[in-house]
Amino acid sequence: MRQRLFFSVFAFLFVFSASRCTSPKQLLVQPQHDQVMYMGRVGKPSAQTAELYWSGTSVKLNFEGTGVQARLKDDTGNSYYNVILDGDTVSVIRPDTAAKLFTLGSQLKPGKHTVELFKRTEWDKGTTTFYGFELPQGAKVLPASAKPKRSIEFYGNSITAGYAVHDYSGKDSWEGLNTDNYVSYAALTARYFNADYTCVCKSGIGITVSWGPIIMPEIYDRLNPSDASSRWDFTQKQPDVVVINLFQNDSWLVNRPEHEQFKRRFGTEKPTEQDLVTAYQNFVKGIRAKYPQAHIIAALGNMDITRAGSPWPGYVEKAVAGLQDKKIHTLFAPYKNTPGHPRREEQQAMAQLLIGFIEKNIEW
Repeated sequence: MRQRLFFSVFAFLFVFSASRCTSPKQLLVQPQHDQVMYMGRVGKPSAQTAELYWSGTSVKLNFEGTGVQARLKDDTGNSYYNVILDGDTVSVIRPDTAAKLFTLGSQLKPGKHTVELFKRTEWDKGTTTFYGFELPQGAKVLPASAKPKRSIEFYGNSITAGYAVHDYSGKDSWEGLNTDNYVSYAALTARYFNADYTCVCKSGIGITVSWGPIIMPEIYDRLNPSDASSRWDFTQKQPDVVVINLFQNDSWLVNRPEHEQFKRRFGTEKPTEQDLVTAYQNFVKGIRAKYPQAHIIAALGNMDITRAGSPWPGYVEKAVAGLQDKKIHTLFAPYKNTPGHPRREEQQAMAQLLIGFIEKNIEW
């Protein structure tokens, strides 16, 4: 009896231990490994974890081997990631609320490979904890790619987020795979220039008023957008170009005095033109204070804020002119004149406009 009990306890401990440990044949690449590459604002609370919040945040690794996995957990289970192998999107994964190991690539040709996880979805859909990559026996970590010589940062709303970019059903829904920052004009522009990419965006957000309780001036300087006490260290990098594409949501809400956020921000009085101009200037001044050398592009469009007769391009032009800064530019994408948010081809058109403007006007 005692012998059977001994072997039962031994078997339990063996299974328990095995369930908690990475196979000795696997090579664990910790999140803070020197050769792991990140883009965007990434939280690093410990040597064993990294936290991914914002749209367009990514983690990348160069390796030599025939497969690669990643261990992930999401606090809501509603975040989606593109899996990019050797430059091609090969799958989409949705991390669970429990930590799980995801196979990102298998049966690869022997040799050098690059894997990247790119966050498609917005921060309010979930925070993802990254526990590292795992490589099969015999694989090895390769040196990180050279850091991009250029850096570009975006501040925007649903247009910049890539909200509903894949939804051609007419529902204009963000759900599931419909939202994809990877094919937004912002990410397309960054990849064209092979630039380091940061995207600070939120659907429904504005400068003076939003459809929800947070406006961009209250959140633009956060590391973790869900934590009001969390602050991003702007000294970590200085972008060459900053693109601000906001005011679309303001343009609707300033005309809705019955809306709770109108009442919260303005009371009963609609903001004047000068109020809006001043608010825009103050936000740009805040960005300029963080990035004294950057070119700043004050952009609008391509939704109805740039339709014929809209006063909003004029507000932005007046705000920029008043700042008297030669490195602050304006760029307005023409109104797309189709229902809902921009689809993939409309995002591509915006990217082409922005790319052309940068190539013509900015040396970087």
